Amino acid sequence: MNSESPAPPKSGLIVRHVPHEGLAGYRTPIEAAGFELDRIDVCGPEFAHADFLSPDLLILMGGPMGVYEQSAYPWLAREIERIAERLELGLPTLGICLGAQLVAAALGAEIYAGPVKEIGFSPLTLTEAGRASPVAHLEDVPVLHWHGDTFDLPPGTELLASTRDYPNQIFRRGTSLLALQCHAEMGVDPRIDAWIADSGDYLSEAGICPRALRSEYDETGPHSERAGQKMIAEWLTQLAA
Repeated sequence: MNSESPAPPKSGLIVRHVPHEGLAGYRTPIEAAGFELDRIDVCGPEFAHADFLSPDLLILMGGPMGVYEQSAYPWLAREIERIAERLELGLPTLGICLGAQLVAAALGAEIYAGPVKEIGFSPLTLTEAGRASPVAHLEDVPVLHWHGDTFDLPPGTELLASTRDYPNQIFRRGTSLLALQCHAEMGVDPRIDAWIADSGDYLSEAGICPRALRSEYDETGPHSERAGQKMIAEWLTQLAA
């Protein structure tokens, strides 16, 4: 008889910057890896005192604000400080879009406006390191991009993927940190309608037709999301190794 007790559940904390940018397709592989997920919103009263060090996995979601807009969003500076404390300890962290930019800032990189608004589905160009990493699941797969800011590659990190206009799309540090500018978690989640509805001026500036983008999401999104799920599942396996 096997008398071993089952492993205790691992804890995951999602930091959400706006309600319509959630974990989406990444939830399935993260929960399958044994994580019990909790969530805080930056606009909630609990955020000011949230513990960023205790969770086994910290997940930083996207949002429309820029890291450099700290006068308009005063909570940004303190969030970056807490992320830096976590990264200093090498604790597992996943950053997505704004979350990746916050990670870059916490590691000392500059964050600034990019050359164009990059919106819609397009493939990544993987580095040699990217092709040897879980990000290989995204090779030749059009993934959703929705950003206008970028960052310098933080010191001590490894570049995994780029696009033509945004050289620093995905980076990692060891196996404990993965930061993605793109949205490989999005492809089925219906909250894409809120993204589109809340981004009229942003889409217009980028020359994007909302109806065409929604159609592209229906056609391309499911395959993209499945690739993103495989990537996250493999990354979590490496964390557990």
